[in-house]
Order: sequence, then structure tokens, then C-alpha cells
Amino acid sequence: MLKKTLLALSFAGLAFAAFAQQPGIKRTPLQKVEFPDGYNTIIAIAEVPAGGAAGRHTHPGIETGYVLEGELNLLVDGQPDKTLKAGDSYQIPAGVVHDAKAHGDKAMKVLGVYVVDKTKPLASPAP
Repeated sequence: MLKKTLLALSFAGLAFAAFAQQPGIKRTPLQKVEFPDGYNTIIAIAEVPAGGAAGRHTHPGIETGYVLEGELNLLVDGQPDKTLKAGDSYQIPAGVVHDAKAHGDKAMKVLGVYVVDKTKPLASPAP
């Protein structure tokens, strides 16, 4: 039983280690569910310090989120830039390059939900 528990914990640690971190963003995974078939649904807190940015990146699936604290400029390729504040929500289509920049003099924090291809990293840097 102990061996199975340690194996499960090791696998979970590796899965969350694959939670790619771009410079300027801190992602704290809260939950991961292998659903729907072939995908992982991951819930995480993403934080960007005042004056910082997540950096241009993509996800191998959709991202939807809710702004918990601060304000951010959300830049999604092919869409007008948006300024979001605490209480606002957003959606980003699969594979679309985007960036989130903290707006003003405060850090921003969002609750993100990612439904992504489980065979690929959560996030990949984009030019």
C-alpha cells in the first residue's frame, strides 16, 4: 500500500512539474483531473507581480479564468487588447498566442482553468 501511495505521489509531482513556468509568472496548481478523455483539466492560481508580464505563450487547449486581484492587460492575438479587473472573467481559445501584463502598481492574480491535451506541456513560450 505504501509503495502504491509513493508511486501516485511521484506521478502527481511529475505532472505538476510539467506545469511550465514562464519568467514573470507564478502558477500554483490546485487540482488536476484527467477529463475529458485525452485531456487534463487543471485549476491553478496564476500571479504576475506589479509591472510584470506572463510572457507570450500558448496552451494546447482552452483557458478560462477569473481575476481575483489587481488589474491586467490581456493581449490575445487576433483580438483587441482588454483591461480586466477583479471580478472579470476571460476565455482564450486553444493554441492562441497571448500575454497577461499586470496593470498599474499592484500585482495581479487570476484563477485559471485549463482543459489541455495531456500529452503536451501546459504552456509553451511563443515569439
